Amino acid sequence: MPETPGIAGSSSMELFYRRSHFWGRLTLFVIILMSLVPPLYISFVMDAHPGWGVIGTGLVGYASFIGIMWILEPITYYPTLGVAGTYLAFLTGNIANMCLPCSSAAQKAVGAEPGSEKAEVAGVFGIAVASLTNIIILVIMILGGTYIISVLPPFVESMFGFILPSIFGAVLGQFAYRTPKYGIIALIIGMAVLFAPIFSLIKIPICVALTIAVVLFMEKQKGNLNG
Repeated sequence: MPETPGIAGSSSMELFYRRSHFWGRLTLFVIILMSLVPPLYISFVMDAHPGWGVIGTGLVGYASFIGIMWILEPITYYPTLGVAGTYLAFLTGNIANMCLPCSSAAQKAVGAEPGSEKAEVAGVFGIAVASLTNIIILVIMILGGTYIISVLPPFVESMFGFILPSIFGAVLGQFAYRTPKYGIIALIIGMAVLFAPIFSLIKIPICVALTIAVVLFMEKQKGNLNG
């Protein structure tokens, strides 16, 4: 008996998720091992080990500054990136300034609702193309980057500092366009947290938590959420 479209689509997505988990975990594990090869080689083959005390101090200092992002980033990025997109984005890096905007752009291009299966598949293609483009550009820059930068006019180099804020602004505008009220609320909360006298380490999670809480409260007040 032939399967109905709904059942077939569900079965296909389940297979997609299983393979995404398998290959995602495998490739990330391989990358972790490969990342450990250079320091292990330098430490024990070239006999240039700095000492575990220095390594521990550096780890604690780095973790105290960025450690919260190890938990926060997968949680905040997953709703937009999806299962496969999350694996791919964390494998290639540049999530906030490349993978996330490209995933959102791909979803918007095909008219997919955020969080839907269609959006997840479209997002994976967006991230994959962005990652491939990034690798090609990196190879070009590695081979001839020094020369290219040396011939750039000073005013062009000074504009590099505006690239990341522009990307974040574009992403905010893209999502805020759908629900302007929530975009304004997110902007107000973000500015309030930015200038609040609190530790920089917890500003991002506080901003995310407050924005989500306010949006959920407003949705509940409108009757869009149960409970």
